Amino acid sequence: MIHIYYGDGKGKTTAAMGLALRAAGAKQKVVVGQFLKNGTSSEVEALSQLSCVTYVKPQEFYGFTYAMTKEQKEKAAIYYKKYLDEIQELGRREDTFLIVLDELLDVCNKDLLEEEAVRLFLTEMKEKEKEVVLTGRNPKEAFLKMADYVTQMQKEKHPYDRGIPARKGVEL
Repeated sequence: MIHIYYGDGKGKTTAAMGLALRAAGAKQKVVVGQFLKNGTSSEVEALSQLSCVTYVKPQEFYGFTYAMTKEQKEKAAIYYKKYLDEIQELGRREDTFLIVLDELLDVCNKDLLEEEAVRLFLTEMKEKEKEVVLTGRNPKEAFLKMADYVTQMQKEKHPYDRGIPARKGVEL
């Protein structure tokens, strides 16, 4: 089944990683990929210690999309297609149960990954009876229609609004 955690609130990645932890606790194989992140947040450290979790570390990091040049966006689009292909290969393994695609919705919204490529990926994984989690903001209508679970995280209050930066162990 397909799960979507989206919105402007904190908790999307936390929920996705919590599901990965639950699956790992049930002795299921998990594949985690993170788009638009550099692979250094604390959940990566914890999940990487679990033998049934494969974290596909991003080999390239382009920073915030609003700060990318046109050339960086073009390079990022090429890279993210390869990155999704790598995750898809791992997802095709018979013993893979859950695939987490953190921030994939934002990559699609910024046209750094084609919607059609993601739809084909989701269709294949669903046919193979895999659980797939997508996180980010503003999911495309096609993804919402394909999803079995949709959860919106809505921010009401956040320390960042008061100028408090992300804290290790909470947001990092």
